[in-house]
Order: sequence, then C-alpha cells, then structure tokens
Amino acid sequence: MKHKNWELKLIFFLIVFLFAAFLAAPILLLLGKSLWNQGFTGEFYAAVLSQKGFLKALGNSFTVAAASAVLASLIAFLMAYAVHYTGLPQKMKKAISAIATLPMFLPTITYGFAIIYSFGKQGLLTRLLGRQFFDIYGFGGLLVGYVIYTVPVAFLLIHNTMDFVDKKTLIVSKVMGDKTLSTFWIAVLRPLLGTLAGAFIQAFFLCFTDFGIPASVGGGYEVIATLLYNQMLGGIPDFNRGAVIAMIMLIPSIGSICILQILERFNIRYNRISNPELRKNTARDVGWGISSSVISVAILSIFAVIFVVPMVEEWPYRTAFSLEHFVAVFSDSELLSVYVHSLLMAVMTALLGTLTAYGAALIVARSKLSAGYKKTIESIALVTNAIPGMVLGVSYLFLFSGTGLQNTLLLMILCNIVHYFSTPYLMMKNALSKMNAGWETTAMLMGDSWFKTILRVVTPNAMSSLIEVFSYYFINSMVTISALIFIAGARTMVLTTMIKQLQYVNRFNEVFVLSLLILATNLGAKALFSWMANHKFVKKEKTNAKQKENFKRA
Repeated sequence: MKHKNWELKLIFFLIVFLFAAFLAAPILLLLGKSLWNQGFTGEFYAAVLSQKGFLKALGNSFTVAAASAVLASLIAFLMAYAVHYTGLPQKMKKAISAIATLPMFLPTITYGFAIIYSFGKQGLLTRLLGRQFFDIYGFGGLLVGYVIYTVPVAFLLIHNTMDFVDKKTLIVSKVMGDKTLSTFWIAVLRPLLGTLAGAFIQAFFLCFTDFGIPASVGGGYEVIATLLYNQMLGGIPDFNRGAVIAMIMLIPSIGSICILQILERFNIRYNRISNPELRKNTARDVGWGISSSVISVAILSIFAVIFVVPMVEEWPYRTAFSLEHFVAVFSDSELLSVYVHSLLMAVMTALLGTLTAYGAALIVARSKLSAGYKKTIESIALVTNAIPGMVLGVSYLFLFSGTGLQNTLLLMILCNIVHYFSTPYLMMKNALSKMNAGWETTAMLMGDSWFKTILRVVTPNAMSSLIEVFSYYFINSMVTISALIFIAGARTMVLTTMIKQLQYVNRFNEVFVLSLLILATNLGAKALFSWMANHKFVKKEKTNAKQKENFKRA
C-alpha cells in the first residue's frame, strides 16, 4: 500500500517544533549560560563547586532523597501487597488504594505546612499525643514530606506490576514444599525486583528535584533545590551560577532514567497470567489489615490538619468552629481570579497535552513511517522524563524574558505540556498498540482517508485512554509549582504560586483553604474523568459484543 503519510508527517514536524522550541532551545541556552562569559569558560562551575555550603547542600539532597525513597518504596510495597495478596474485604482494599494515592491531589508545598501544623510545638498531633516527636525543620520534616510525596508514585508502579504477576506461582511453590520465606522470594519479590528498584529511583528523582517541601520545612538543612531558588530569585540573583546549579541537578536525573532503562530488562513477563483465589488465612489478613490501617491512619492524620485549622477561629488559641476563613477567601476577588487562572491553565494544558501525546503515540504505534521518525519521538519522551521542573522553569526564565511570552498563561501551559509529556505519551502508546493493526489499511482500501479513519475508528476505541491522559495532565497542572515559580507573573498567578506568596506573610489559614480548593477540584475532576472513562469502556465492550453476536448470526 502506497501512501504519502502527509498527515502523520505534519503531526511529527509540529511535535518536533514544539519540543525544539520549548525543550531543546531552553536547555541549550541554560548550558550556554553556565559555560559562557565573553568566551568559553568553566569559571562558573569552579565558583559554584567551591562555594561555601554547595557540596554540603548536594550531600544533604542525596541523603534525604535516598532515605525517603527507601521508606516510600517499603510503605508502597506493604500497601500494594495488602491489596493483591491478602483476603481483606474489597472495600478495604479500595480504601487502601485511595489513601495511598491521595497526596497526588495536593501540591507538595502544602505537605510542608501540614507537617508544621501537625508536628510543630502547637501542632494538632503534638497536642493530641502530648509531645513533639521530631524537629520539623530540617531532615525530619523533609523526610516525612518526601515520603508522603513519593508513596503514591511508588505505590502505582508496584500495584500495576502486581496486576501482571502470575499468582499461581504461590500455589506451585507451596506444593513443591518451599518454606514461607522461599515462597515469598520466588512468587512475590523476585518478579518485582525491577519494579521495586524502579520505584526507589523514581522516588529518589522526585525528592532530589522537588522544591515545594523544602520551601516550607527545609529550615537550615539546605538542599540543592532551595539553593537554586535562592540563587535565581534571592536578594542578589546570579544567573550564571544558577544555570550551573540547574545543570548539576540534571546529572542525577539523567542517571536515574538510564538506570530505569537498564532495570527494564529484569522485569519478568508471563505468557499467561492467572489469579487463583488465595487460601484463607485469618492471621495473615488480620496482620496485614492492622498494618495497612496504621499506615493509612498515619497518612490521613497528617492531612487532617488541613481540614481542622481553617475551620476554627484561630489555631491553636481559639478553637471554636468558624467558617470565616472560607468566607474571606471566597469573597476575595483576587484569590478567586487566581483559581480561575489555575482552572484555565489546567484545562488548556490537558486539552493541548492530550492532543500532543495522542499525535506522538499515533506516529509510533499506528503508522508506517520509518524507524527514524519513531525513534525521534521515543527520544523526546525519554528526555522529558529526565528534566526536573525547576530546571525547565529556570531555562524558560532565561529564554523568554523580554519576549511576548514572558509571564503569560500560554508559556505556563506549554511548560506543563513539555514537563509531563512522557507518561501520557506512554499511556497512549500502550493503548494504541493493543488495537487491531489492520484498521487503517482496511479503511484506506475502502476509500477512507487516514484522518477519517482516526476520527471514526481509532479515536472512539481510544476514548477511555484519552480521558485518562486528560485527567493526568489536568491534576498535575493543578498541583505543580517547581517550574511555575520561575515563570508565573503577578497577573498570571496560579493557586500553587499564590500559596508560596501567602507563606511570606504567614497567612496560613488562606493557604489551607486554597489547598482544600485544589484537593476538592482534583478529586471532583478525578471522579468525573473516571466515570467518563469507565462509561466509554463499558459502551465499547457492549458494542464489540453486539458486533460479535451479529457476526455469528450472519
């Protein structure tokens, strides 16, 4: 079949232009800023590496990120195991999964304030338990915040992999007479080694590059993210040194992605997956039920303060119930306009981002284009996954200052599309790869154009995945702060950057109200998108079943 594929080539060149202009160009400029001073030089790197406190901050970042990643991976494994390998009631399993992913719906900067108001000297949990358990400013606060932040990502990775582990191995191992620990290793741990390592690396990468949590509870324990922020937006900005710190932040990020690619080889794939009913074991279920409940209560208790503090007159001195803080926020036209900015940014990011991810996935999974086109798209996805939000934000600050895009919602939308491209693209590629490979060929033989085939055949079948991608972009756009803190302007403030501003003037009641607004928006959006995706999936299954029935009758 001879076809020019001009539509796919147009999509390809539009995507390449997008990432050349809003990923390659900013990063190359950042690199240039770190190496150029009236000529090629390494003086800025030498100055940063010899700067007092830099190596200590770098070491702090590695230490707290590694410790947090270990704890987050362990907690995520325990919660995923309770869902997949126990006889706990289905409702309890759903509750565990929901609680494990709850922190994803809040911005990371809120975690820090929740820790302060939970574990501080006058914190909610401190008052309830009668003592302060750790110093919230520094390593302890960062550790708690990072663990909460990364448990959802680690849980989703492990939970999704456990779906594809053949549970029959448990039965076979027991029949063969293996001891409990041997069975646990053979049937559970061994198939998950690659995923567990991947969960650790992803968690480490997120902790190392996050700005929101150290911005609120970092204290004197300086990490590289706060060092970059202070270098760029502090009292005396030094853009060249800031560029150096940003480039150094890329090193562990790129290393993490390379290791993840290597670990992919260690994932075990089964030809057939079976889910036999687990044998009854009351002691096992009670034990895992208690441990999962303790972890779930611990996560919820930290966030409970977000609901309590804005609903009292003045915490902790006047604790009578009051809604005056909510009334103050919702009657403030400036704060409401910021909310509108956030919604507009999230919706437009989700819409344009979904189209971008869908177009890229069509090229790789549903086209006859040469391998060069497909490798280019795959490389773009790999690179975007390795660029921290702060680095992207700093590079945009350099490239777009003084242009018509400076401090605009459009620039923030484009930044989010580029920043979060990798996961939506992979989601769409996996969904499109599973569809009938002959649809386009059949349609073209019948005289339909490629565009009509995609619109009438492929898109309806991919609708549930498209909705999931839209949801992913929307929720992440509502909670992101790392990149936007450098490119949001006074007239394009969004909720997360407004929370950062409110921190400076100690308006924490407004911080919690806005955090609840983000949480409610994201939970409502997630519920709506999940219902839409399930509705489309069920409708598609019914249509397929009806077509099969008609075929049999014919």
